[in-house]
Amino acid sequence: MLTIKELTVKNFMSVGNQAQAIDFSNKSLVLVIGENMDLGGDDAGARNGTGKTTIINALSYVFFGEALTNIRRDNLVNKTNEKGMLVAVKFIKNGITYTIERGRKPQIFRFYANDIEQKTDSNEAQGENRETQVEINKLMGMTHAMFKNIIALNTYTQPFLSTKQAEQREIIEQLLGITLLSQKADLLKEKQKTTKQMLTEEKLKLDAMMSSNEKIQESIESLKIRSNAWIKQKDDDVANFKDAIAELEKVDIKKELEAHKKLQTHNEMQTALRGLEKEKAYHENSLTKAESNVEKTRADLQFSEQQKCPTCEQELHDDKHTHLQDKLKKQLTESTDYATQLQNDLAKIQQGIDEIGDIGQIPDTYYDTIDEAYNHKGSLQDLKRQLDRTEKQQNTYAEQIEELEKKAIQKIDYEKANELEDLHRHQDFLYKLLTAKDSFIRTRIIEQNLTYLNQRLAFFLGKVKLPHTVTFQADLSVRIEELGRELDFDNLSRGERNRLILSMSWAFRDVWESLYQQINLLFIDELIDAGMDVSGVESSMAVLKDMSRTQKKNIFLISHKDELVSRVNSVLKVVKENGFTNYANDVEIIV
Repeated sequence: MLTIKELTVKNFMSVGNQAQAIDFSNKSLVLVIGENMDLGGDDAGARNGTGKTTIINALSYVFFGEALTNIRRDNLVNKTNEKGMLVAVKFIKNGITYTIERGRKPQIFRFYANDIEQKTDSNEAQGENRETQVEINKLMGMTHAMFKNIIALNTYTQPFLSTKQAEQREIIEQLLGITLLSQKADLLKEKQKTTKQMLTEEKLKLDAMMSSNEKIQESIESLKIRSNAWIKQKDDDVANFKDAIAELEKVDIKKELEAHKKLQTHNEMQTALRGLEKEKAYHENSLTKAESNVEKTRADLQFSEQQKCPTCEQELHDDKHTHLQDKLKKQLTESTDYATQLQNDLAKIQQGIDEIGDIGQIPDTYYDTIDEAYNHKGSLQDLKRQLDRTEKQQNTYAEQIEELEKKAIQKIDYEKANELEDLHRHQDFLYKLLTAKDSFIRTRIIEQNLTYLNQRLAFFLGKVKLPHTVTFQADLSVRIEELGRELDFDNLSRGERNRLILSMSWAFRDVWESLYQQINLLFIDELIDAGMDVSGVESSMAVLKDMSRTQKKNIFLISHKDELVSRVNSVLKVVKENGFTNYANDVEIIV
């Protein structure tokens, strides 16, 4: 469980020198609304520019070192005070309380675990301690991109479906657990390095032992290797020749030649049959589409007789109605003629298939080609001559070894080196298994987790009443459909896009929490305000309210809609006065 407890900001964007703190432990649905006193406050309906989005920008900055929106780091410092910017966050994971402090002018980057500062050897001159950031990323368990998709949703950041396909794939691979394979592969790579070093050391040790032996030992070992290799090679050659001879003697060459002639005829008939079957499949597919078009046109014509447009059901005047009927009748005739032509063509194709008939199974042959069959007798005689020569060969190394073995030698034990070699090969095998794109492990993870992702996405799309089907494919691409038609994300209206963004984020979050850890916090910044109709607002609020109540989530809904006050558990009013933002009472920050 990742529980983000409190965020404290000072001299960050519109927040001034008076430190502001926000408590994230209420486990409720909170509406964040603004009141810009510098523009007249509530009386003037001034809601913009108060510092609502500053909250998630600060949260993003303290965790990842960059704002959620596209703001340069130096522009995060309050423009009035121009220094002393500090953001601090407190969170709990696995029973340990962590605190991160990050600031600029001066540069600050500190990390605490149970109030004990975690030190590293990296250079902090620029306030960008990479080793500390790596530790924070491990604790968070997510990239900045994932943070934007499951914790801090903002209308000004690029939606998931608007990013490049490579970026989408990176996020989904992280979500589904594929990235974990890469992390495990990195750990395994380090182990490989250790194993290789141990293997190198062992080989050096063996080399030292070998160098201490007398020259005679080298000769003996060399001769033994040659002798064993020679014996093995001879035995293998003899066995291979005998097997080959026995195999050839089984062949009835007369039947073999007849089989090759039948094979040629079979191949010719099979080629012709495949061509006809391919043509048949194409015509069948075309006929199905043509018949479907006939039925649709006939239905439209019948509907038009009711003096209504088949598309919009608008009442038709006489001229318009007559024109439409004529058009549909012509279309029906053309579609019917085309379907008839396809049926005739199919009948001719089927006649050709029937004429060929059953070509039977492919004739079985021993040789790949007929030329090899004709050379059968000569091959058999040649193998027998080679077998005889091989069996008569003598081992010239045996007598030399026997004479040399009378002298004492030091035995070399390769057991440990062999074990390390096997271990290194095994580690290399596992590394390739973890990193290969066609690995069965990768495929299995995608199959299991992708199914759950699509189920949750369909669930939330139904909850927000979006009539589209959105599915992640096996290649991790996304398919959007409406009434059987494939659409692009930009085909959707703004309100539809926002419903999809919310549904996808919630689905991502469910998958993430099922695989990794629960997260207590969710921000939704103006997505419900932008272009969403009453139905969309109501359905989205119902999901958020249920999520807050049943899952005990602390959900912050940033909005300009005052009417949402009655739909939430509490309200956080962000007030801007005299150029500075105020969230709560002053909170002391020790720099």
